[in-house]
Amino acid sequence: MASCGGSSTTITLLCLGSLLFSVSWYLIDEQSGLASHKPPAQRKSSPSVLCKGCRELIDDVLKRHSQKWEKNEENYRNFTSKLSSSCRGFEKAIITQANTPVGTKMVYDAEMTKTLREHPFSNETFDTCAVVGNGGILADSGCGKMIDSAQFVMRCNLPPLNEKYGKDVGARTDLVSANPSIFNEKYNSLSGRRRDVMERLQSYGKSLILLPAFSFRMNTQVSLRVAYTLEDFGSPSRAVFFNPDYLRNLSQFWNANGLKSRRLSTGIMLASLALEACSNVHLYGFWPFSNHPHGLYTLTNHYYDDTEAKRWFHAMPVEFDLLLKLHSRGVLRLHLGRCLTDES
Repeated sequence: MASCGGSSTTITLLCLGSLLFSVSWYLIDEQSGLASHKPPAQRKSSPSVLCKGCRELIDDVLKRHSQKWEKNEENYRNFTSKLSSSCRGFEKAIITQANTPVGTKMVYDAEMTKTLREHPFSNETFDTCAVVGNGGILADSGCGKMIDSAQFVMRCNLPPLNEKYGKDVGARTDLVSANPSIFNEKYNSLSGRRRDVMERLQSYGKSLILLPAFSFRMNTQVSLRVAYTLEDFGSPSRAVFFNPDYLRNLSQFWNANGLKSRRLSTGIMLASLALEACSNVHLYGFWPFSNHPHGLYTLTNHYYDDTEAKRWFHAMPVEFDLLLKLHSRGVLRLHLGRCLTDES
């Protein structure tokens, strides 16, 4: 992937290591919010001490981000063409009867149950898509209206959506990812009463609930129980499953573009899917640092709590650097800070 402005940024990000990992901007976060949440207080005064090199690093990010953004059609077509030829996400990302017939052998033996007959996007390319991370940068952002104005809205790991957060994160959801560990740890793997989890899932309306059912053996049964639960309760939501072949191809694609991580984050998975399915992709809540870019005040880990996420699983700063390069090249738009009502 071509470098845009400051190729040393990635190296600096790696060197800072755990000092910059106190904020998660999306993530497969096993402590994502299905319980009731009180909005965390955001400190608005500048911290007395920043980690060594942090101010310079954030200043460099702002310099690269502050240029007037315009979509570059040529860069967009070139990048999405390479992404599509490598991953075929529009056709392959979600398991359907068309791309994975009943009886198909997966990476491991697992019971194949009902799958969608057709791709959930119905061969439709959306004009605008919003991919919403859960980073603390969303608190007090006022981005809710912009997010809800998108034609298709994707969210990560069942975040809380209610009146407390609507002004900043919006209310609409068309697709939301769900880490199976949430159901294992907070809802007894859905082996008992399920009404409480259904009450929470109602906040996502008619959305698709996207689960990595076949990424690990331990994910399969609970993911199937989620699908059964939605069906048993007559929910308008549908459970859909990531195709493990797509995830492997996607990992290889990003690896070839400089992202060496044990596993991709949910955020970059959804951003990649959006780039194939949408003409204009907008990212919100993606910020891997513990200080706000404007004012440098301390941020909470998520917009809804300050629970620390796993640090060892994803190469978050490198992912952010790659997404920032795509922003600079006009391929997608990365929103940082407050959203202006007249912002386009």
